[in-house]
Amino acid sequence: MTFLETILGELLQIFKREGIEANSDADLIRKLDIRQSTFHELFSGREDMVKQAILFDIEVENRRQMDLLSKASNPVEGVMTLLLDGIKVIKQVNPVYIGDLQKYPEAWHMSMQNVIDNNRHINAEILNRGILQGYFRKDLNLQLVTKIIIEQFFMILNPVSFPPDKYDLSDVFRSVYLYYVRGICTEMGGKLAEEYFANNKI
Repeated sequence: MTFLETILGELLQIFKREGIEANSDADLIRKLDIRQSTFHELFSGREDMVKQAILFDIEVENRRQMDLLSKASNPVEGVMTLLLDGIKVIKQVNPVYIGDLQKYPEAWHMSMQNVIDNNRHINAEILNRGILQGYFRKDLNLQLVTKIIIEQFFMILNPVSFPPDKYDLSDVFRSVYLYYVRGICTEMGGKLAEEYFANNKI
């Protein structure tokens, strides 16, 4: 890992724990324990810093997601792995971070576009494989179901729909996605899904 990647990783931890706007540049320089001149060599400004952090986060998370999926023994487990990981990630992120990120349109757009592109590809592949193997219903409209899964994600993140001070995002995530999975499963897939729900105490 390069020096810049180390700094970006530390920045992301701070952002996700405290929010982006909770710290001034001076605060961040102190917490990162680097010189002011080094900070300004790495980042041309606040927006550049957030953009670089998001690009790094996308790269790391996509790679981690693919590693998780490679360990799934069947498509239902693949879907459940993604959902459980999503719940875990959301629980670790301060809701303030999501709101703050939206103040940086370019970084927010990159983040959401990755969600759309990456999840469209991954979900379509898992669903298609699951249909062929008999885990998911054959009458599924892959394009439509994939879009619904993505739109549900945006709905969950919308503070107007689910104000973070009133709703626990992980509870919303679980209620939206985990019950939806059972609806698109065959009897065989549904039994597997139920087992995962029980084993993971969801």
